[in-house]
Amino acid sequence: MDASKLFLTLTGASAALAGSSCSGGKKAPERPLNVVYIMCDDHSYQTISAYDQRYMETPNIDRLADEGARFTNSFVANSLSGPSRACMLTGKHSHANGFTNNEHGIFDGSQQTLPKLLGAGGYQTAMVGKWHLVSDPTGFDYWDILTGQGDYYNPVFIRNGERLVRHGYSTDITTDVAFEWLDSRDPDKPFCLFLHYKAPHRSWMPDLQDLGVYDNVTYPLPETFYDNYESRVAAAAQEMSIIADMNVIYDLKMADREGEIHTPEQPWLENYGRDLYRRDLAPGELVPGRMDAGQQAAWDAYYDPIIAEFKQADLSGKELYEWKYQRYMHDYCSVIHSVDRNVGRVYDYLREHGLLDNTVVIYTSDQGFYMGEHGYFDKRFMYEESFRPPLVVRMPGGKPVKAAKARTRVLGADFGHRPNDIDEFVQNIDYAPTILDIAGLPVPADIQGESFLPLLCGEKPEKVQTTEGKGWRKSLYYHYYEYPAEHSVRRHYGVRTERYSLMHFYNDLDEWELFDLEKDPQQLHNVYGQPGMEAVTAELMAELTRLQALYEDPISTEI
Repeated sequence: MDASKLFLTLTGASAALAGSSCSGGKKAPERPLNVVYIMCDDHSYQTISAYDQRYMETPNIDRLADEGARFTNSFVANSLSGPSRACMLTGKHSHANGFTNNEHGIFDGSQQTLPKLLGAGGYQTAMVGKWHLVSDPTGFDYWDILTGQGDYYNPVFIRNGERLVRHGYSTDITTDVAFEWLDSRDPDKPFCLFLHYKAPHRSWMPDLQDLGVYDNVTYPLPETFYDNYESRVAAAAQEMSIIADMNVIYDLKMADREGEIHTPEQPWLENYGRDLYRRDLAPGELVPGRMDAGQQAAWDAYYDPIIAEFKQADLSGKELYEWKYQRYMHDYCSVIHSVDRNVGRVYDYLREHGLLDNTVVIYTSDQGFYMGEHGYFDKRFMYEESFRPPLVVRMPGGKPVKAAKARTRVLGADFGHRPNDIDEFVQNIDYAPTILDIAGLPVPADIQGESFLPLLCGEKPEKVQTTEGKGWRKSLYYHYYEYPAEHSVRRHYGVRTERYSLMHFYNDLDEWELFDLEKDPQQLHNVYGQPGMEAVTAELMAELTRLQALYEDPISTEI
């Protein structure tokens, strides 16, 4: 689409993206749109009630979807925190932006990035919260980031190069810092705020006010919780099993102060767990990443009875496995409760400051996450749960997209139909060109993603059949690199079409997996090499080759 046709004209509070500016008007924008990009770390779409109502309610995130669009086919290019963030910042796949994995990656901040392009176009930019790209942020007018993974309590921030400890809970603090910047910005210039929460990253430490908020909920055990990984070698070889790898001390907070809970397979975690949830700070003492005496007292009041009950129960086998799952879900959902509350705070700030009518609000995660499916926690695989992040976009003025969309089935569960659903394939490499498009700025030719602003404007393009075709993509490319490393998920790349998912595990393995998502949405039955799949496999192989050539992934010549 001609970028000139996407210049956005806002003439008052009633103007919105779904209005005349999306229908081809060429008038220069009178009030350029602001963008608030909110991204969590490891937030599963399953725990957003706009997508899935089995686990919890998220009314504030849902409101963004209700007043904008819900993307039902949102994906990432590499399901891992740092690489995903690099894809977002550059609009390029991992091999093209150079940040392929967390273990050995350092983001090259000298390259072309979204904040630099926005700044050159007259935008104020700020990066607040979790960064996780090793090198310092570049191209932002202001940056105030958590160190490394960040801490839930009393975290260390780096503010434009200055280290400081802020007292309180990370999600609240990150929002507060964002508000401070919004209050200090130049009101005569458009802005793009990148608001990145640490939550709900492992080890899922809830805010004190949210401890126990879901303790009366018994979560449904996923149908695939006891997956035996038949015919899927890499699926069995991982180390992200709730049963085998989720630690009761580090992950589930059973850090007994008497040291009576033992983990003989990983003895170092005993002391680590007690140190992580310390109970021996002097009154008023504040150590980065540790709780102060008051915080610790509230924490102990909640967890000590759970620890005592757990010790007394002396669980084993399925009882232990399912207890771990429930404890995991209680903590994880409690952390999301704080996220949703803070999304509400952001919405209220924009409304109270008269910004809702010319600000696009994007909510997403750096990747999907497993809520016990296949017995997993974490992400990394090209399997659907980790491949799919949530993505909702609130339109200026709260006007939802009006284009009719087909009913969408994902993972065997019918999301139901909303008039503002967008079911085309989008990927996190699309965020940079989309935000540039929203700003009315040109998209550089070397960006590999595509602006989905036309989709937000209600267009329904045909799916691309060739690299020369016009329309929208018919398939997605994925490549995961981090092995050997934590969780032992093997390197793999693959292609995803509307019906099929084909992936190749390589390096120390040479295994192909093929899933018919229509017949097998839970991806239990690998049909690669089975009789009758020859034609489908050949078509998918051709599409995989096309995508590797399109994106110039060197793996195509290395394997």
